[in-house]
Amino acid sequence: MEGRNHTTVTEFILLGFTANPNLQLSLFVVFLIIYIVSLAGNFILIVLIFSSSHLHTPMYFFIGNLSFLDLWYSSVYTPKILVDCFSENKSISFGGCAAQFFFSAGLAYSECYLLAAMAYDRYIAIATPLIYATAMSRKLCTGLVTLSYLGGFINATILTTETFTLNFCDGNIIDDFFCDVPPLVKLSCDVPESYQSVLYFLLTSNIIAPSAFILATYTFILAAILQIRSAEGRRKAFSTCGSHLTAVTLYYGSILFIYSRPSSSYALYRDKWASIFYTVVFPMLNPMIYSLRNKDVKNAMKKLIRRRIDF
Repeated sequence: MEGRNHTTVTEFILLGFTANPNLQLSLFVVFLIIYIVSLAGNFILIVLIFSSSHLHTPMYFFIGNLSFLDLWYSSVYTPKILVDCFSENKSISFGGCAAQFFFSAGLAYSECYLLAAMAYDRYIAIATPLIYATAMSRKLCTGLVTLSYLGGFINATILTTETFTLNFCDGNIIDDFFCDVPPLVKLSCDVPESYQSVLYFLLTSNIIAPSAFILATYTFILAAILQIRSAEGRRKAFSTCGSHLTAVTLYYGSILFIYSRPSSSYALYRDKWASIFYTVVFPMLNPMIYSLRNKDVKNAMKKLIRRRIDF
């Protein structure tokens, strides 16, 4: 593209949400509360699962790993958001932007795979309850979690490498609160077709494929539940899937809303607020989703509190 400025970009400017000081203060308070609740909720859930022997099951092993992932996931974004609410210097170095982008993508993709592994765990628990403990061995569960992280960060490496070798010749101002694909693509003066192919490949392998697997798994789960004769048995089976299905719907729904559309239809202001949900709010909701209606977690919490009081 002739006539474009090809000056090497050394830093980016994150515009965030607003330049209004009063609104920035309000946002700081809101995000700080969300961050504290997110850290506390996920940390407490991890402690409960680790310290309570009756929670040492495959299902809670996956939930504990999900909380561990969300603990770090929220920390990729929120501290920078909090600083930018008060700082006049909203810049982030090129390397810092790449690092944030890499960990953001790696953790997001890992969560997609982990949610798929949790769907498989629920299928085995409902379809073959008698051999559940044997089928979902510790070795298999550890392997699924390891593969989730491995797959997530391998794909994040591909995406980060491809994105940060683009020519950013349309300035360095990112109309967003973090380094993400849509605003960075907007700054590139020439997006090769190979990059679009990479985006479609990653969208398919990390989002569409896991979501299709989850949908197929729940089809088999539904068929298995309908074969249960007692109404109480069917109710319990549905209840064991309710939390996971809620988490999947909220997480995949927000991601697909933003990333499943062609780049020409991006509306950065709208997508900026939509992305708040899966980057900042969702890690706070996960502990609530898996604990508020869960008697085992509630009982573990009561026992932990009693031990602390007696101590």
